[in-house]
Amino acid sequence: MIDSTSLRISAGLLLVGQLLYIAVTQFHAGGDANDHPTIFAAYASSGIWTAVHLSQFASMVILIGGLLSLFFALDVQTESTRWAGRFGAASAVAALALYGVLQAIDGVALKHAVNAWASAPNTEKTARFASAEAIRWLEWGVRSYHDFAFGIALLLYAAATAGAAGIPRPIAYLIGLSGLTYLVQGWVAGSEGFSPAQSAAIVMGWVLSLVWMIWLVVVAWWMQHSDVTH
Repeated sequence: MIDSTSLRISAGLLLVGQLLYIAVTQFHAGGDANDHPTIFAAYASSGIWTAVHLSQFASMVILIGGLLSLFFALDVQTESTRWAGRFGAASAVAALALYGVLQAIDGVALKHAVNAWASAPNTEKTARFASAEAIRWLEWGVRSYHDFAFGIALLLYAAATAGAAGIPRPIAYLIGLSGLTYLVQGWVAGSEGFSPAQSAAIVMGWVLSLVWMIWLVVVAWWMQHSDVTH
């Protein structure tokens, strides 16, 4: 039987982590992220850069914590789906590690680089800008592989959830679809950087994730109510 308490904790962590991430990201300096001269100037003038990126990392920790706890909450019926859950948990841990590296690059290294470029004398600006772009391209690479790892984790969790008793099958399909959006994000980030196509995939991933996370919260609370009444 599914542990309704564990499922409720997992669903709550997932939803809170996702909502916090979306909310915090709204405070990120905006603009055309691939227009480096303009966006680097916006980054350099941001006074809340460190707080935003640290909050994004904290939100991701909560979200991944919810995924890991979901592995222990599910009542998986077969050995194959049990292994899918195990590999999904491992991929989720890898995604969190990559996200930590991503925030070290974006939240710390890139900020110092754009600050140095913005304040450099004209004779040094070209070299400083080249350094900031190199860090940006490194960010693209790490973001790409984080998205791949997270997308694979969600696909594996979709397989595990589909084989678990007590969870509506459409939730598993939605988890899988959200995983596919992260694979698309990873491909686009690696090939085009932070383009409009990547932004569209991000929004689609957020929408799909919120749908299945809210649904999972409802299922978890319904299970708890059912346990109490019986």
